[in-house]
Amino acid sequence: MSEIAVAKINTFGTSPKADVESPSEEVVFILNSGQLSILITKAIEKAIEPLQDHVKDLEKIVAAQGEQITTLTSTQEQDVNRICLDIAYDRQRLARLEKVELQPLQKDRGEILRALIAANGGKMLAKDARQKMHLSKNRFSELLKICNFIETKPLHSDRRKDIIILKSELVPRS
Repeated sequence: MSEIAVAKINTFGTSPKADVESPSEEVVFILNSGQLSILITKAIEKAIEPLQDHVKDLEKIVAAQGEQITTLTSTQEQDVNRICLDIAYDRQRLARLEKVELQPLQKDRGEILRALIAANGGKMLAKDARQKMHLSKNRFSELLKICNFIETKPLHSDRRKDIIILKSELVPRS
């Protein structure tokens, strides 16, 4: 009978004990320090795994960019060396051109040019002289460079055209 009385007392009205679980029903974990450190280590590894993957990807990108920089540097050095060699060859070629002596054919052409200009009163359009001598533009300009007895000036009425003039001491007097 005392049991029934205790049951009635416990079920009478709302009791604060009705909402709270009894201590015997709670789950309790007991861990030693080794087990706790293992759990913490696993949790940290799981948390930083995506960051490690991201770092590996970034390292790959940096390595690829390093290779590209090395390739570009090598290419740039090759270009600079090639340009320097081209400049050196051009300087050698220009030095040889300055030292070139007149060939017999060039001497003859120079004399022909002198006679042609003299026959035209000491002045003549460069284009007309070139056409009468049947020379290409390149050959004629080379001839003009080596002939020290003429001057070239732009034509007053059309500055695009050049006029060839015998130097004053060489002009025949009429």
